[in-house]
Amino acid sequence: MTDGKTARRWRSKLVHPKVAASQDFRALVPAVHRGSTVVFDRVADARDDWRSEGYSYGLYGTPTTRELALRIADLEGARASFVVPGGQAAIALIYLTYCRAGDHALIPESAYRPNRELADELLSGLRIEVEAYDPLLGADIAKLIRPNTRLIWCESPGTITMEVQDVPAIVGAAHAAGVPVALDNTYAAGVLFDAFAHGVDVSMQALTKYVGGHSDLLLGTVSAGSEEARERVGATHRLLGLAVSPDDCALALRGLETLAVRLDRLAVTALEVARWLKARPEIELVLHPALSDCPGHEVWRRDFTGSASVFSIVFRSDWNTARVARFAETLRLFQLGFSWGGTHSLVMAYPPLPRVRRGYDGRIVRLNVGLEEPADLIADLHRALTEEP
Repeated sequence: MTDGKTARRWRSKLVHPKVAASQDFRALVPAVHRGSTVVFDRVADARDDWRSEGYSYGLYGTPTTRELALRIADLEGARASFVVPGGQAAIALIYLTYCRAGDHALIPESAYRPNRELADELLSGLRIEVEAYDPLLGADIAKLIRPNTRLIWCESPGTITMEVQDVPAIVGAAHAAGVPVALDNTYAAGVLFDAFAHGVDVSMQALTKYVGGHSDLLLGTVSAGSEEARERVGATHRLLGLAVSPDDCALALRGLETLAVRLDRLAVTALEVARWLKARPEIELVLHPALSDCPGHEVWRRDFTGSASVFSIVFRSDWNTARVARFAETLRLFQLGFSWGGTHSLVMAYPPLPRVRRGYDGRIVRLNVGLEEPADLIADLHRALTEEP
């Protein structure tokens, strides 16, 4: 028999070592804390409460995941931020926080397609009606608000067609009717557009994009602008069990340190490429928020502090869908793939979009500009535009 003062046998030492390295270690980067079970000194300290400043269970945060949440909240000027496994999880969290059976929500028709698919394929079965609206509606959205409207989504600029929404006007109309507003702020990386200064109630972004910055992680955040929003989002977040990897959070924390320089470089390169394309005879329209003929450009100038890496082009009417696809497949530096915000340039051609306005008949291509030299990207585009069919 052994007691606490007796030497432990080797099997117990494997689980309960008596030796440990000094914890007096300071580094420039936060440590990666992995763990599910939190241990306590007293029964009275063992509380399963997400609101606690302490730690109760790994699902509700480790020092690594909380560090990321705190830093995102600080950057966005939010009351609190909640880290989730991806941008789509962030969208789902917001819907399930604010909508119940019999409720109505509004979403811009230019929104991220999986947001619309979530509404059509899941929420409709829960008797939650999600109605699409013209993203350029502005204050006239008041005409679409019903007694059972519980949420209005904004996404500015739109994911493919790049419409810049008048978020303050939409917020004014929504709040007059007692309806909260959610914003997909991924394009702005949470910093190029100040969601909470413009009255948004809850903002989300896919950290997968600009914060991660290297196409190697999947994370999202939901940020609350008020204590009421924090309570509502936090309670739902706990119930859904949206756990995230501390290793992915560590990569996002690393990405934050270079976010400013990457955004600056990406913005300059994207605008140079966009202006070159605007002068090309094959192109009918370049949908870049910083260009004057992009829908909502004046609002962008008023509300944003900069542009980012992603924009779209619309080919002339004599370019059919097959020719547009061939152009995208011919590019070499622009690789064919979804997403944006990483170091690699990407391209994606889209079929006719199911929109009342601005569907573009399968002639639209979205480009994400990476960290390559602008001259090399332009040469790649020139070759693909002029190559014989």
